[in-house]
Amino acid sequence: MPADSLLPTDAAMDRAVAILSTGGLVGLPTETVYGLAARGTDPAAVARIYEAKGRPRFNPLIAHVSGLSMARGQGVFSADAEGLAAAFWPGPLTVVVPAAPGATVCLLARAGLDTIALRQPSHPVAAALITRIGEPLVAPSANPSGRLSPITADAVAEGLGDQIELVLDGGPAMVGVESTIVDCTGASPVVLRPGGIPHAVLEAALGLPIPRSTGDPDAPTAPGQLLRHYAPRAALRLNVPAEAPRDPGEAYLGFGPPAGALSLSPKGDLAEAAANLFAMLRALDSQFDRIAVAPIPDTGLGEAINDRLRRAAER
Repeated sequence: MPADSLLPTDAAMDRAVAILSTGGLVGLPTETVYGLAARGTDPAAVARIYEAKGRPRFNPLIAHVSGLSMARGQGVFSADAEGLAAAFWPGPLTVVVPAAPGATVCLLARAGLDTIALRQPSHPVAAALITRIGEPLVAPSANPSGRLSPITADAVAEGLGDQIELVLDGGPAMVGVESTIVDCTGASPVVLRPGGIPHAVLEAALGLPIPRSTGDPDAPTAPGQLLRHYAPRAALRLNVPAEAPRDPGEAYLGFGPPAGALSLSPKGDLAEAAANLFAMLRALDSQFDRIAVAPIPDTGLGEAINDRLRRAAER
């Protein structure tokens, strides 16, 4: 059933808050393109985003914030990151910074990385909804993966209408392309993705040259690159059935009924498994130097889970 598309009246905003608060998805207007919004602190809701988009890998998602105060609770800002935020927020700029020790945006939204992508949108509807929710919203473009990014509510409803509960119609997106992404985790900033702010304007704001990334597009460290994968310290063995023999001291990460082990999803649900993947890997990684992982069906979200597991297992 297609999602309702409503003008952002007080009643519609109340409904959006209620949907997001209970783990639902909302089509959200921003000044760049329309986003598919969920609470960034809710792994199950984030898993629904990947499922709805048919996103082929667990790429990091941008966390949208109400301002620098909220952003500093999620990320550690260098002088360059502060300068860029001061110059271009609210607006079509995303900065990638180290995740703060108390960051609440979930590991699934961060693709298991120790960094976080943050942006303060300028669209009044997006800004108001984040303020009303009181926490970051992750919101990749509201289109099936690989399709054109939507700049109208009708385009969202056409592409994803049966996957989400509500689309807030804030009119056509004014910028029409995604945000510029700048990595501020190193000694100097690097542009990871061109977008709504021209390169020369960024350089003028900081008064220094900003190189473009030459990173591997198949190992994304930020949204829009398809960046670095999460690599645990522990050695991983994949596709190990629960009944197979295991090495002494080797942890087991199951799928399906636990059988005495930690399970990504005791009921065999791929969305639940995706929501638990990074947190459970990290929990085992802190205690064991070897982890065996159960076979995961390679369909739907299972494709993304297996992609990340294969990357994590590489040595």
